[in-house]
Amino acid sequence: QSRTYLTLGTEGMFPYWFDVEGAVFLSNEGELLARAEGTYDLRLTQRLILQPAAEVTFSAQNIPELEIGSGLSSVELGLRLRYEIRREFAPYIGVSYERKFGKAADFVRLSGHDPETTKVVIGLRAWF
Repeated sequence: QSRTYLTLGTEGMFPYWFDVEGAVFLSNEGELLARAEGTYDLRLTQRLILQPAAEVTFSAQNIPELEIGSGLSSVELGLRLRYEIRREFAPYIGVSYERKFGKAADFVRLSGHDPETTKVVIGLRAWF
């Protein structure tokens, strides 16, 4: 079953250069979700940046087919190290840890998976 979402989001910067984002999602099925994310760029050198990140997801109701539980559904913590060849072009490597909570964790277990996952990420940050 496909879903369509109406999304309202905001993006900004807190004091001390913390980047923050927030969004609320309302699906065509009447499901209400919210997500908040924060990152911080810690400059090790002019080109080498360490970026910790945190993201939390909330849901107003259980959505078993999407493995989402009501309340606090998941938390993801990450750490990326990127090298800015140019500000617009920066390869990175990092690690990401995600944990599902409550009913979301139960739904994931029922599908035969672990509610905690750790991933290594490699990518390229670019914009034009």
